[in-house]
Amino acid sequence: MTRLVQIRGTKPAPAPPANAPELPPAAGPRVYVETLGCQMNEADSALIVGQLAARGYVRVPDPAAADVILLNTCAVREKAEERVYGRTSQLLRHKKDNPALVFGITGCMAEHLRDKVQKQAPHIGLVAGPDSYRRIGVLVDRARAGERVVDVTLDRDETYEGLDGVPDDDGVSGQVTIQRGCDKFCTFCVVPYTRGRERGVAPREVLRQARHLAERGYKEIVLLGQTVNSYVWDDASFADLLRALAAIDGIERIRFTSPYPVDFTAQLIATMAELDKVCPYIHLPAQSGSDRMLTAMKRGYSRAEFVDLVARLRAAIPDLALSTDLMVGFCGETEDDHAETLSLMREVRFDSAFMFRYSDRGITYAARKLQDDVPDEVKGRRLQEVIELQEQHTRASHQARVGKRERVLISGLSHRGDRLLGRTPRFQSVLLPLGTGTPGQTVEVDIAATTGHSLIAG
Repeated sequence: MTRLVQIRGTKPAPAPPANAPELPPAAGPRVYVETLGCQMNEADSALIVGQLAARGYVRVPDPAAADVILLNTCAVREKAEERVYGRTSQLLRHKKDNPALVFGITGCMAEHLRDKVQKQAPHIGLVAGPDSYRRIGVLVDRARAGERVVDVTLDRDETYEGLDGVPDDDGVSGQVTIQRGCDKFCTFCVVPYTRGRERGVAPREVLRQARHLAERGYKEIVLLGQTVNSYVWDDASFADLLRALAAIDGIERIRFTSPYPVDFTAQLIATMAELDKVCPYIHLPAQSGSDRMLTAMKRGYSRAEFVDLVARLRAAIPDLALSTDLMVGFCGETEDDHAETLSLMREVRFDSAFMFRYSDRGITYAARKLQDDVPDEVKGRRLQEVIELQEQHTRASHQARVGKRERVLISGLSHRGDRLLGRTPRFQSVLLPLGTGTPGQTVEVDIAATTGHSLIAG
């Protein structure tokens, strides 16, 4: 699967066909939850649904059937605010059939929008930040009673220990949040302002959740954190946590996202190389290939240090796959800076990438102190050049697997339903013939071809 310029998150549920049967009466109020953004938001949506279910709410896949519509938002990507308002406006049509319908905004955009929604979106009755989910059931009840509810207080101690979510996933790969917030304060990033300061989840809670997933038949766990490899709890490091998780019976694969380049210790690299369950795949955000831009972004590493880290990782972990984040058009970026990013891409040859143009977020250091001086048309042209180069590298990465034998964890059916879908340990999608196996099963297959973005098993 290519991951070129995409928004990470859950797609809106498609409209039901005209002849779809009516849903049976629910035992309690119906809630529709839609997720925008990253995997952290997906995990938070599961937590929200779990808390609401404990209060008697029933999740429905169709917003037309809901008594409550919650939009779990992300503030990271471009035009995030416009996207939120646009989507809530689309969903507003359901209020015609259900005047008592309650709309709510949760997630990273809550703090940013709390003072704007009354004027720009008065139909939104609930605004709840990422540290309010322990009490989300009470907040929704209050909104349904007619109160305009705003709860965006950040809590440096909240890690949601002891709470279980109700995920909407494939039942094969499950997510465990091990860290919340961030202390890096990169100049372009809103996360420390919208999710608060970094705090780790206690190892006992991480292990509890992982064992719970294993008992339910999940085969892979994905560890989530804003800078996941900076995790620490007392004297327990991220490497220690990986060792403990690898000892859990039933879990076959461990992945994590997103690590921060400066937090890859020698101990962590050695641990990853030693543990067979840790997948040979790392999402390693570079952002830029220019030292001048990396300094302006306050990333904490140079281009040479990034390239050296890649070399050490590849030396320790055979057949390692790398993805990355790349930003174009940051404040003051010149053509020479842009050329440095393209040259970094040629030097490292990432297997895939998330690529995007810089846009002002209003509350970041860059928004307050730096000038967004790269014209939009220049940003667009630079982004297209980055996309085209990465497309070449992504296709070459997939082509290099043709003729190889791969261990594929089957996750379900393909989009068309005519094949099975799975992933290699390197996080590449594989299309398999029906009958090859069942979801949750790991099979060995020969790779016969590639679409350029997926592998095809013979």
